[in-house]
Amino acid sequence: MILPQSGIPRSTSGSHTNCPLCDAAGQPYFTDTQRGAHYQHCAGCEFTWLDPAHYVSPEDERRHYEQHKNSPEDAGYRGFLKQIWEPLKATLPAHASGLDYGSGPGPTLHLMAQADGFACVHYDPVFHPDDSVFNCRYDFITCTETAEHFHHPAVEFARLAVLLRPGGWLALMTTRLTSKIDFATWHYRQDVTHVSFYSERSFQVIAQRFNFRPPRFLSNSIVLLQRPPQSALHNTSN
Repeated sequence: MILPQSGIPRSTSGSHTNCPLCDAAGQPYFTDTQRGAHYQHCAGCEFTWLDPAHYVSPEDERRHYEQHKNSPEDAGYRGFLKQIWEPLKATLPAHASGLDYGSGPGPTLHLMAQADGFACVHYDPVFHPDDSVFNCRYDFITCTETAEHFHHPAVEFARLAVLLRPGGWLALMTTRLTSKIDFATWHYRQDVTHVSFYSERSFQVIAQRFNFRPPRFLSNSIVLLQRPPQSALHNTSN
């Protein structure tokens, strides 16, 4: 889980007229009449977001996160994280170093990576706000159940791309919105801290915009994005 980074303002009124992911024009999508909350949608990148006027307060957001009972001692939680860690681990060279971005109140995935022989640190702006992690670059970054909390997704993905070395991997876990989902009753939307919802098209646009290779969709919630190797980055800049 993750809140807006320092220096990135939280909107408290008004609404996006442009998509916060690709900056195309947004359009009304759904209104939760019980909460009075409005959602918008981008036809271009198929990203859906909550109007910032309806974000919960930072204090309520933190209290919500503190209700999560995840911890390294919880075998069920470790099993949940293995869904993303095992396929990511299979792509990594020996001695790769990583960052768990948005590690929450019970940071665990970085410990799993360390147990498998990889150097890994973790960051969370609420529970572990150590900005020194942004002074390094990494071979992999994990971002589990975090991207749906992004208030400024374009800013966040730009940051993650810069933090990765050429050839590095960004592994994300966030349940994607598909045409088969009833948005009105979708449990993922009903979490009041979930404000950003991605489709497959959204990740394709993220890959194009922030210079990743085409996304690898491993399930409806897990996607891997790889930065091109150094030679490809050099060719792209020419």
